[in-house]
Amino acid sequence: MYFSDIIGQEGVKEQMRRFVDENRMAHALLVTGPRGNGKLPLAVALAHYLLCKNRDNGEPCGICPTCAKVNKLVHSDLHFVYPVLKKKNCSSDHVPVSDDYINEWREIFLKNPYFTYADWLKKMGVENQQPMIYERESGEILQKLAMQSREGGWKIVIIWLPEKMKEVGSNKLLKIIEEPPKDTLFILVSEEPEKIIPTILSRTQRIDVPRLSDGEIAQALQVRYSLSPDDAAQIARLSGGSWEKAEEQLSIDSDKEQFLELFAQLMRVAYARNIREMKKWSEQVAALGRERQKHLLEYCQRMIRENFIMNFKRDEMLTMSSAERNFSVRFSPFVNERNIFGIMEELSEAQHHIEHNVNAKMVFFDMSLRMIVWIKNR
Repeated sequence: MYFSDIIGQEGVKEQMRRFVDENRMAHALLVTGPRGNGKLPLAVALAHYLLCKNRDNGEPCGICPTCAKVNKLVHSDLHFVYPVLKKKNCSSDHVPVSDDYINEWREIFLKNPYFTYADWLKKMGVENQQPMIYERESGEILQKLAMQSREGGWKIVIIWLPEKMKEVGSNKLLKIIEEPPKDTLFILVSEEPEKIIPTILSRTQRIDVPRLSDGEIAQALQVRYSLSPDDAAQIARLSGGSWEKAEEQLSIDSDKEQFLELFAQLMRVAYARNIREMKKWSEQVAALGRERQKHLLEYCQRMIRENFIMNFKRDEMLTMSSAERNFSVRFSPFVNERNIFGIMEELSEAQHHIEHNVNAKMVFFDMSLRMIVWIKNR
């Protein structure tokens, strides 16, 4: 991972380079900010830059043995810690640690460094459990750092989502974070730093990573996905500064024709109070699979917002396709100040239930029944 691989964040990249180039590296960094802004790739790029001994023009050299190892995430002095669960084939007394999933970790990061927490759960095969960083992990870290550097340089520990570390494990790391061995660096990559124990936070130097700008996202979409400038700009506007949401929007766009049809069906059967068709609609949506169901609900929320805005005759604020506009010309009068919050709440609640694996047929049928009240409330 190189700084040049990361979307935007030029200010943060320059700050990290200066830490290394001016020999001002702290012993513990807290890299934090909203989801989808490249925090983890930045942490790995910094580790790569620090480990390479032939840095050139603000980047690792890319050709030395160290670079070859870091590029595959197999460098012996670069350690990763992340939330895990016990594997099914482990003994009952086994306490899971990150190394149990090191192959899965390498695979998911090398495929897409901007992967999400949900992607990681899926990679581990997690269903309803809540992964965490167990107390035993702290002992593993202490043991690794007690040994001399195998490559003769820095030893680096990247902890992804330290807010999921058990408190007793965090307390075990206090002393080594405060007084680490020479040339040792901790990089904590957090989305909820307020959940990290204060004694850990006080021992770190904080780096705030901002949201990405629409321009940065649009440019990356054009380069990485060969989108037209107009399509890239539209997706960037909907992403809210998150590359994660931009990629989700790409997935939604590929299903947009079907989602528009399903959205229109829902509103029509709700207006007609056709219970039989609602049941058919719910069964059809339940067969889509959980990820596409979530994307459908996100699409429905976007369409409700767009139709509400359409009533104000502010076309420059709309991001609908021609097919969506054709439907919305007739539908937008049904979305107004009296019902928009109720409709959005029903869609958001359904999304929450789907994310928590509630029975999809029940969720969507119940939502469609409730939608009758709001669509009629015009």
